[in-house]
Amino acid sequence: PPRAAQPTAMAGADEAAVTRILPFELIDKCTGSRIWVAMKGDTEIVGTLRGFDEYVNMVLDDVTEIEEAEDGTKKVTHLPQLLLNGSNIALLRPGGAPGED
Repeated sequence: PPRAAQPTAMAGADEAAVTRILPFELIDKCTGSRIWVAMKGDTEIVGTLRGFDEYVNMVLDDVTEIEEAEDGTKKVTHLPQLLLNGSNIALLRPGGAPGED
């Protein structure tokens, strides 16, 4: 279960209080929004996050899958919905793919 955000002080920042957001809290805030997922390997996925579990398995709607081949060409596949295995995720970016927002 996600923990509540805790105020903390940054060293050398005039003791200003900073809010710390835990990873599950950030993913939870993205529910219903576009998200970009870089997978292990040469695949990127952009879609609307519908839900996730404690293993970061995700259900995405309105999905675009981009696979890059060894020759540099990209194959783009559009899917209405996708169940993504969390163990294959390398990076998540809220807001969609770079340059999309």
